[in-house]
Amino acid sequence: MKLTHPLLATTLALTLAACGQPGTVTPDAAGPTAPVASTPAGTGSYLVGFRQPLSAQALGAQELAAQAAVQAQAITAAGGVMTSQWADISAAAVRLSPAALSALRANPSVEYIDQEAVHRAQGMRRASSDARPASTTPSAPALVSQGLGSQGLGAQALYAPSSEYTWGDNALRVPALRAAGYTGAATTRVAVCILDTGIDGNHPEFARKLTGFKNFVTTEANRNDPYALNDVSHHGTHVAGTVFAQYGAGTGAAGQQKGMDVNGVGGVATGANLYMGRVLGNTGSGTSSAIINGVNWCVSQLKSQGGTQDRVVVSMSLGGGNRSTTEQRAYTAAYNKGALIIAATGNDGAAVSYPAAYTQVAGVAAVDSNLSKADFSNFGSQVDLSGPGVAVLSSVPLGQGTAASASGGGVTFSNVQAADLTGRGSFTGNVVKAGDGTGTAGANEFCGASTRNTALSGNIALIARGTCSFEEKTANAVASGARSVMIYNNVAGPLGMSLTNTSAVPVVGVQQADAQGLLSKLPTTGTVAVTSADYEYFDGTSMATPHVSAAAAVVWAAKPNLTNTGLLSLLTGTARDLGTAGKDDNFGYGLVDPYKAITGQ
Repeated sequence: MKLTHPLLATTLALTLAACGQPGTVTPDAAGPTAPVASTPAGTGSYLVGFRQPLSAQALGAQELAAQAAVQAQAITAAGGVMTSQWADISAAAVRLSPAALSALRANPSVEYIDQEAVHRAQGMRRASSDARPASTTPSAPALVSQGLGSQGLGAQALYAPSSEYTWGDNALRVPALRAAGYTGAATTRVAVCILDTGIDGNHPEFARKLTGFKNFVTTEANRNDPYALNDVSHHGTHVAGTVFAQYGAGTGAAGQQKGMDVNGVGGVATGANLYMGRVLGNTGSGTSSAIINGVNWCVSQLKSQGGTQDRVVVSMSLGGGNRSTTEQRAYTAAYNKGALIIAATGNDGAAVSYPAAYTQVAGVAAVDSNLSKADFSNFGSQVDLSGPGVAVLSSVPLGQGTAASASGGGVTFSNVQAADLTGRGSFTGNVVKAGDGTGTAGANEFCGASTRNTALSGNIALIARGTCSFEEKTANAVASGARSVMIYNNVAGPLGMSLTNTSAVPVVGVQQADAQGLLSKLPTTGTVAVTSADYEYFDGTSMATPHVSAAAAVVWAAKPNLTNTGLLSLLTGTARDLGTAGKDDNFGYGLVDPYKAITGQ
């Protein structure tokens, strides 16, 4: 963990309502810590930090409240509108016009004013642009989220799924942990508090055991109930499944992915207490202030802060945005109150993003089933640990996932990926090569906005990936009358796709080798099917993070006398070293190993 420049510790938590206990979860009203006022036109969102006195540690509740009142008055006097205030770190979120911004900057008690950042966890499917020639190498996706679509497992994977254990479970030795009784359940109450896009509390994998839920996104209505629609992006439900999916509690064969156990999947810390703070909205993005409010709520679950939990792990599969002094103050304060904070390092194959790059936050990188660095995983000195983050199977809101299959010429294809926004259904018919709209013989890319092929009418269009977008290819095929679409990769490996427009027909991506075999058998018949599912495969440091967070909870339950500092030291000291010997920028100290952390073996 990065502990180089800790700020002054503070002693007062901003009190937030604690959620109910298992079986009695009461939806909390959404909202920040101060009422949101109407925002005048021409204002922007900022985080304002006031100078902290050297004696801040010794301030009592009344003194802090008085100090906060003075700071609020300064914001109002400058013409600002305060939307959240955090007394213990002398900071606030405000709306400021240019004139109010100038006036507040002139106040000698103001230490800094930062533009409020946006952090993201959206675009969960690996959606490389199709507008590139076949000869180029796919680049790592841009950082729009920490959760991407499935790459699939390699045939020579070091770890594979078995029964309800995902390959990530097996890499972390979860079967051995469960056999020895290490699940996160203990006399000492240990919680994993996830800050994400929400959760489908009705998913059987959670067995209605969610301990607490609170919505911090105030711009969207009707998102305050964990047992009603709140996780529109599906990201939070997937993350929560990796932590908490209960064994023997799956949704049955109808909602499965190919090859899944009928009982679904199992989480790493099924005995811990699960909290979900919804800090990211329908599009998977959230503001600094919502996330800080979520962190404070997680920390308020600690007994030392008036809650019911002895230990709390805060798990954040989110990132992006610029560095914020207010955010750093908030994480320092949360850490000083005893929470362990874990965050995704990001997915753009570059520098570690925020909040993982802050001190007092443990950064998590992603590895694949061979324990190789995921190509998208960010790197740098702020990487502390690694976790499984490629082709991670977990829960999504009921019926909102997609399962896909394709066949042709009597052969069922491997690793078929349904496009985002694809039509659901199954179609069997003749497979027809779409043709070449680019003028390049044999390309079969079907490009050009008005390209049509009447031979596709009532049939399956087989199209090559290439120099125009997936949307253009699909639109051309549908306009030609195709009843379903197969787009095949122009390099080895699976093909996941995101469409920006909803398709009326099933659209899938298939591997290059399968398509080449099919092309050699034309004319022939085939089948394309896209059905609803309750589980999906995602890639990303978002998926690695809950593995590490859950592992931390399991170890903390087994070793309750550890502080957050001691726990992280144990986790890094017992991690499975990967890459360069010792800590390195790609893997940190290596793959988290909760069994070794507990048993020494």
